[in-house]
Amino acid sequence: MRFPAALSRPARYGALAAGALPVLAFPAPGLAALAWVALVPGLLLMRQAPTAREAAVRGWWFGAGFILTAMYWLIPSVGPGLLAIAVLFGALQAAVGLAVWRLLHPPVTALRALAALVVVPSVWVSTEYARSWHALGGPWALLGATQWQHPAVLGLASVGGAWLVSAAVVAANTGLVVLLTVRQIRVRAVAAAVTVLAVAAGPLLFALRTQPTPGDYATVALVQPGVIEDAGARFDASARITAALAGQPLDLVVWGESSTTSDLDRDTAVLNRLRTLSAGTGAQLLVGEDARKADGRISKDTVQITPDGIAGRYRKIRLVPFGEYIPLRPVLGWIAGVSKAAGENRVPGTSFHLLQATDRAGRPLPLGALICFESAFPDMSRAAADDGARLLVYQSATSTFQHTWAPQQHASLGALRAAETGRPVVQASLTGESVAYDRQGRRLALLGTSATGSVTVRLPLADPAARTWYDRLGDWAPLTAVAITVTAACVPRRRPDGPEPAGSPAVTEPSPAAKA
Repeated sequence: MRFPAALSRPARYGALAAGALPVLAFPAPGLAALAWVALVPGLLLMRQAPTAREAAVRGWWFGAGFILTAMYWLIPSVGPGLLAIAVLFGALQAAVGLAVWRLLHPPVTALRALAALVVVPSVWVSTEYARSWHALGGPWALLGATQWQHPAVLGLASVGGAWLVSAAVVAANTGLVVLLTVRQIRVRAVAAAVTVLAVAAGPLLFALRTQPTPGDYATVALVQPGVIEDAGARFDASARITAALAGQPLDLVVWGESSTTSDLDRDTAVLNRLRTLSAGTGAQLLVGEDARKADGRISKDTVQITPDGIAGRYRKIRLVPFGEYIPLRPVLGWIAGVSKAAGENRVPGTSFHLLQATDRAGRPLPLGALICFESAFPDMSRAAADDGARLLVYQSATSTFQHTWAPQQHASLGALRAAETGRPVVQASLTGESVAYDRQGRRLALLGTSATGSVTVRLPLADPAARTWYDRLGDWAPLTAVAITVTAACVPRRRPDGPEPAGSPAVTEPSPAAKA
């Protein structure tokens, strides 16, 4: 039977709109509790599709709506390219629609319901993992990131990263779909048990987790000059804010990404100003350098400054597509003419390494210093923790997206990285948000996008040898999800013989008009 496309259009438009609903759980709306139910309308539309193909198409439209809404703030950078991005990445969610239809299209047995509660979250996490590949842009808008304000829920992140939080959220939504659509007591009992487990797993792991004992502390100041277009004036504002910190017992002062456009290896005048600021505050400085180097190419670096000069340097590895380089520039370079995409590609670094800083007492303070978008990548913060970092430091600049949800979404990622690694996290942004989190992801300090100046926070440091389960095991959660997805795809669908289980909604036979 061929299902008329005209009859499917309203449902597809509904799926497109339903895809926008989960985005309200991310900052800035911040309706985190909504994430636990926000997928239900979309999943219901996929379940009710008349054919597997139509369910996949509805999943695709749902994914496109999600990406369009979650990343609307990219319009200044990619212009009309955002629509292509939404269509491309939205296609991944077709697999979710197919999984929902195969397992939850009536009639539904207890076994099929249990399979759905495992397979649907696995397929969702697999799609997140696929679009998180850095060559495709990297991880953004992972569903697990909606829970950044809840350290207890982030207990899951300490075991399986943001991926495991995503899986729990999708499992809860899938369980609600079963409870809403199936009346058979045994099936409902299975769905209820899994839903309760998904919601309670994070707090349970958080309660069982060994709480970090008080140890050494570091006092860190984050400098935020605000929206200043002129590079020289921006540097001067950061210098004034830093000079005003003199007299405070500071271990580290962090400036934002691109806080200087001078090559500090060659511009001795600017370097000397920074050395003087370091001496005046008694703290080491981390400065963001966005400059053309001696070889004529531009890169973004974190530069560690002491009164004696440059003590360390890290070059950004994961560049922002279109913002810092245009993939396939010979083909897609035209985008720079209709948007604020990079007019010239930045040069990435080749490897990650710690910056070996010291506190004001001269004790070692190894830093995992990463730049802006790199805070979105769990593997980079995990590598820093494994190398012995006691503190994770991010420098960012989001002025292009100042009046969107992007700065808040970006700042929230620090909570996930803290929970995943058991390391405190700070992020200094030129224009906000500048934030600090403790080792469990609790926010300790904030400078919003409307603020300028500095914020000082005293952070309990991590034991260099301390490692969370996620540090130890790595990306086992998404890899397990991929394995489950592949296995499920290889199992042929067998419709149960005989009448539908008692109490389940009847399957509506298409009308003669629909059959025509």
